[in-house]
Amino acid sequence: MESIYLDHNATTPVDPEVVEAMHPFQLKTFGNASSVHNFGRDAKVALENSREKIASIINCEPQELFFTSGGTESDNIAVMGTAFHFKGKKNHLIVGAAEHPAVLESAEYLQSNLGFDLNLLPVDKNGCSSAELLKSLLKNDTFLVSVMHANNETGAINNISELASAVSEKQCLFHTDAVQSIGKIKVDVKEMGVDLLSLTGHKIYGAKGTGALFIKSGQKISPLFYGGSHEKKRRPGTENIAGIVGLAKTLEIAEKKRVKDFKKISELADYFMAGLNEKIPDVHLNSPKENRIPQTLNVSFVGAEGESLVLGLDIEGVAVSSGSACASGAVEPSHVLTAMGIPALTAQGAIRFSMGRSTTKEQLDYVLEKLPPIVERLRSISPIYNKTK
Repeated sequence: MESIYLDHNATTPVDPEVVEAMHPFQLKTFGNASSVHNFGRDAKVALENSREKIASIINCEPQELFFTSGGTESDNIAVMGTAFHFKGKKNHLIVGAAEHPAVLESAEYLQSNLGFDLNLLPVDKNGCSSAELLKSLLKNDTFLVSVMHANNETGAINNISELASAVSEKQCLFHTDAVQSIGKIKVDVKEMGVDLLSLTGHKIYGAKGTGALFIKSGQKISPLFYGGSHEKKRRPGTENIAGIVGLAKTLEIAEKKRVKDFKKISELADYFMAGLNEKIPDVHLNSPKENRIPQTLNVSFVGAEGESLVLGLDIEGVAVSSGSACASGAVEPSHVLTAMGIPALTAQGAIRFSMGRSTTKEQLDYVLEKLPPIVERLRSISPIYNKTK
């Protein structure tokens, strides 16, 4: 039985070219970039060369880029570091209602434990936020707005330049989580008009534990931890040189392949969605039909619980993820789908299919063969689905 991986939004295999680029820095050029001897100097050169390469890809200055362990850390530094800097001066922040937990839970911690004032920016039925609605939530003491570029569950793409422009008059910072968009669609910090941007490598065929945070020159945020002068004290700790070199290579490859990948995966996604509609009744596409990263299809099979669908496909050798999360023994609908106004029954039957460079039409045909009987079996034992028919 062939194993089919359709969970690329969770993580991806590491590109062999990335492995090759990282290899010397794990064995031979292993020095600490803070050391003054030859080993350290070689590591420092690799560190700064990588910084320059990534900066050129996202159109920022090298000194505006700070390396982290990944998207979650970058998001936490952006949200909490900004809050700590403004504490006692400004007290209000706004984050999108459909944000990744790395942003959402950081903001909720600030609210519940440190007394910050928090507003959630609603999304529309397509999972996108409105600049006009954002303007209505702004206050004189708003210090940060954080809205993700592309949603990890639905692929919905926000108009970040429009949203960032809406807050410019209030002199507050704008952060975007670009973890799911970097390497898939164009990411240009100057065009977007953002002050802070988070990215990682493992969603686009890079190594896990690699990431970066763009901080626009002149913007001040407080570090979350202490103990060194690395990354200008914004993120102390010995730099992961092999990972950083790999991140630069990852983004270089992704940028070269971005347009071609977008076209290929868009065609596969359209083919797959058409097949689902043809073979299975009561299928609901939660992702927007347009204005999304094509890798992501969030689809609900009403009457079939999402986690059971994931397990059923796993038995058939297909890896996907559910749009719901287990909490205290009860399956709760995804907060993203709930924010979009999708009914609980529909949301609980959600599956996220996320495709990648290795995805083929033949693999999708296999899924289209195996999935219908799984859905039919689950619906046959669902009293809720049977009552609605």
